[in-house]
Amino acid sequence: MAGKTNERIAVYAGSFDPITIGHVDIIERALKVFDRLYVGVAQSTEKEVMFPLAERVAMVEEAVKALPADDRERIVVEGFGGLLVDYVHARKALGIVRGLRAVSDYEYEAQMALINRNLDPEVETVFFVTSPHCSFVSSSVVKIIAKNGGDVSHLVPPSVAKRFS
Repeated sequence: MAGKTNERIAVYAGSFDPITIGHVDIIERALKVFDRLYVGVAQSTEKEVMFPLAERVAMVEEAVKALPADDRERIVVEGFGGLLVDYVHARKALGIVRGLRAVSDYEYEAQMALINRNLDPEVETVFFVTSPHCSFVSSSVVKIIAKNGGDVSHLVPPSVAKRFS
């Protein structure tokens, strides 16, 4: 899937443990701005993960299959390790896509954007404010609800909900 040289390419990276409707919202909206989107599933994460890397990659792949065909063909889902800026370079991307749910997300995300920019001044970060219908959804909340026997089907794509039933 080699990209054209003038393609606007971005990377949306995260643990996606699991992917939620909020993540899918950001993917859909990023595709309105960028020609190609690499969804990079982080191999190494500071968070304790519920699902192994291969399963998280599979969940993201399944979730994006529900998108229209012309959107799906512009998405590449893959696991990655190491520094995000190195992954961005390897994919010849313009920068990083991040989602913001609330003001509390901004401090952390701004710090990460500044760190990435310090590592490489050419790497830009583009923030998308999450749509209101999924602004309260996070992978952490999904895991807490699921571990306690709650229904998460309205918080995750249908293909992911099956893993919790």
